[in-house]
Amino acid sequence: MNYRLHFLGVGAAHAHELGCSSAVFERDETPLLLIDAGPDVPAAYEARYGDAPRALFITHAHMDHVGGLERLFFRSYFDAALRGKIRLYVPAPLVPILQSRVADYPEVLAEGGANFWDSFQLIPVSRGFWHAGFWFAVFPTRHHAPNTSFGLSLRGSFVYTGDTRPIPEMLSEYANAGEWVAHDCGLQGNPSHTGVDDLEREYPAEMRARLRLYHYGSIADGAELKSRGYRVIERGEDVLLAAPTSPQLVVLADTSASAIV
Repeated sequence: MNYRLHFLGVGAAHAHELGCSSAVFERDETPLLLIDAGPDVPAAYEARYGDAPRALFITHAHMDHVGGLERLFFRSYFDAALRGKIRLYVPAPLVPILQSRVADYPEVLAEGGANFWDSFQLIPVSRGFWHAGFWFAVFPTRHHAPNTSFGLSLRGSFVYTGDTRPIPEMLSEYANAGEWVAHDCGLQGNPSHTGVDDLEREYPAEMRARLRLYHYGSIADGAELKSRGYRVIERGEDVLLAAPTSPQLVVLADTSASAIV
């Protein structure tokens, strides 16, 4: 089997030419999990895979990461085979934020008779969640307000920070098995995002060597980050991953039982 992350977009909210930051975890070129769904993500996903996503994880509720959920609602609601089948993994503290920010518009259909969540299978998560036989760990990050932004880790394979300030204490726990780390970084930091000087101050050389930077402000900014010796992800890039060593759920042959290995 081969594993990779495909980056549908890598930009900050204002960097339209880079696309909204979003990635897809693939196994043998089959999409398993979409991470974030900004306004341009559903169209980019369907252009690559020819269908709507069946599962996605939300890192936080800023619109450049969740603005595409309305499009997914309509895509799913009017497809009887898809309605209610899109798994939406949401950190529990984000559920009320997502409800008020996206789902609570009066009459999601002008004709009435529909609820926003009818299109999804909403699964609140805390420490993590099982999906496609893998255990994905979830952890809080630093995005200007407590409990509003979360990262994702698949042990032995990758960590996706989401929008964040430096989080050395979290990466020491969730990226301690050689994982490749997709990390928010622009040229200058601010109360919500990491700057390149923050990386050099907060992370040791071994960790910086495993960072892959995304959520930057422009093509020129990406080039500047590269000139400083960092690996920068580009829109549409595929990144090969090591096979996960996280707990895996295996269905035993000729039985209805399963085991965690």
